[in-house]
Amino acid sequence: MENGNNNAVALQNTHVKLLAFDLLSLTQFPFRSPDAATSFLRRGIPISRVETLGTITLLHLKPDRLLRFAIDDGTGCVPCVLWLNNANSPSVVRRRRHELAARFVEVVKFGAVARVRGRLSRYKGGVQVTVSDVVTERDPNAEIFHRLDCIRLARNCYNLLPSPSLRG
Repeated sequence: MENGNNNAVALQNTHVKLLAFDLLSLTQFPFRSPDAATSFLRRGIPISRVETLGTITLLHLKPDRLLRFAIDDGTGCVPCVLWLNNANSPSVVRRRRHELAARFVEVVKFGAVARVRGRLSRYKGGVQVTVSDVVTERDPNAEIFHRLDCIRLARNCYNLLPSPSLRG
């Protein structure tokens, strides 16, 4: 594989730091992929997981089902979903995920600044983040550092185009 393509492959299963305007502008592969998590592109580079940071501006809890919320970083609002319905699963992994999700519900408060990690998914024609991790940020500089990181990473890592065979 060529050197320029190494970044594309390396980003596929990495939590890519993106600002909301960039995340919301991701395109979907023109074909239906069996693995929906890898069906998004940023300038031709496949992306499946993201990290974003901002203020929680929308909150909708359906007890024992899901928590929907939005993260606003000043460039847009990223819709997020946290699934809560794995409590009775026979899978130990799913039950542990449910316990974590229950703790995350306590963290997600309207107006709090939070860092969210998760995989990309599609809902009603738009991009959303299916949350795997959420933490409240207490550092007053976290938002500006996140924004600077996103700009630096976009310039130095994410804007390197892969070969035409990987482009959508």
